[in-house]
Amino acid sequence: MRKRLSAETIYVALYVLPRGTLRSERLTALRQARKVRRPRARGRDRRGQIPNMTPIAERPAEVAGRTVPGHWEGDLIKGARNGSAIGSLVERTSRLVILARLDGTDAGSARQGFTRKFQHVPAPLRQTLTYDRGKEMAEHERLARRLAIRVFFADPHSPWQRGTNENTNGLLRQYLPKGTDLSGYTQRELNTIAHRLNTRPRKCLKWATPLEVFTQLRHHSPVALGT
Repeated sequence: MRKRLSAETIYVALYVLPRGTLRSERLTALRQARKVRRPRARGRDRRGQIPNMTPIAERPAEVAGRTVPGHWEGDLIKGARNGSAIGSLVERTSRLVILARLDGTDAGSARQGFTRKFQHVPAPLRQTLTYDRGKEMAEHERLARRLAIRVFFADPHSPWQRGTNENTNGLLRQYLPKGTDLSGYTQRELNTIAHRLNTRPRKCLKWATPLEVFTQLRHHSPVALGT
């Protein structure tokens, strides 16, 4: 019976050779001639990459200042064994949070859930959405067209670029503990949880509540906070 060796096995054998002339000669003969073996990405799903992402570097500079409303951050709160999820949206100026019930954790469910909730937000107050690179946003272009909103993606492994959403998700875990099956929550129950956060006074808002600030923004022309 003929035995076969995979390319990975051969590469591993070459790189475990002791230091010396023989090792150097063998590595020089390789196509890329690296002196150190680059670990193979095991278990990484290379399929389904998000198409046509617009990086956060191209996001309008006004977003960072929080003085212009209508700029949101989004994420998924995952349930037990990542088998369920809830959409989390936070407006950067007012810190208002919106929770969206999702039918699943896939891109279609995220798009539908976010669209349902964003439709209740006045168009002037839904300018941009900043998200991480989770595959649930693979249908971001359809979301953007439906809502006339611009979607930007944070850099890899940079949660601070969506710090408002990250902090809010931490607060939400008081009501949505890790390890919970989130599929059992109704939209009415999620609205109640969001209302509790939105009616909590915030120091960063000079002890106003997110709901009070957002209501002011909704019924008046955009104004800078603190003026």
